[in-house]
Amino acid sequence: MTGTVTLPDSLRYPPPPKTPRLLTERLIIRPPGAEDARSVLHYYTENRAHLEPFEPLRPRGFYTLLFWDSQLERFANDFRQDRAARLFFFDRRDDSRIVGYVGFNGITRGAAHFAYLGYSVAAECQGLGLMTEGVAESVRYGFAGLKLHRLMANYMPRNERSGRLLKRLGFVPEGFARDYLRINGVWEDHVLTSLTNPNWEESQ
Repeated sequence: MTGTVTLPDSLRYPPPPKTPRLLTERLIIRPPGAEDARSVLHYYTENRAHLEPFEPLRPRGFYTLLFWDSQLERFANDFRQDRAARLFFFDRRDDSRIVGYVGFNGITRGAAHFAYLGYSVAAECQGLGLMTEGVAESVRYGFAGLKLHRLMANYMPRNERSGRLLKRLGFVPEGFARDYLRINGVWEDHVLTSLTNPNWEESQ
């Protein structure tokens, strides 16, 4: 027997999102292409001491071009499958130079339409407002472009810069999780925050 099955609206996934290219005063925000592997590797290598204390242990080969050639292909596939959207902040004065990152991870549809927000910025760019500029524009894209209703962002209490950033962007504290994530080999407590899209129904 042959035939077709039509899913009810509640179970349909949105069409794959269009590849974004967001512009702010100082940044170009977009997913990395295969040609950006060296720039991504340089970003993480140059900022290794700055970023590692706040992120999970790096997998084997993380600081190699071979790793990032494969990883960027996986990023692109996750984006096409609506599982995640990872964007990098490129300097508008030098569009080969990466100065930050934002990721919409664990995108969940159905009754949820949420994702987890992660971000980082180059050590030399701290205190310049680039993180606020880039993440704010990315959040707008997450709501309007990815059609997300809820973003969750969690940070370690000692990461005060991250806490201040989320507060500026309107994220609301929702709780405190003990030993929430294993960061750089240590189980760390996290403050849990979220931001919801008040216009979600109108954006569907």
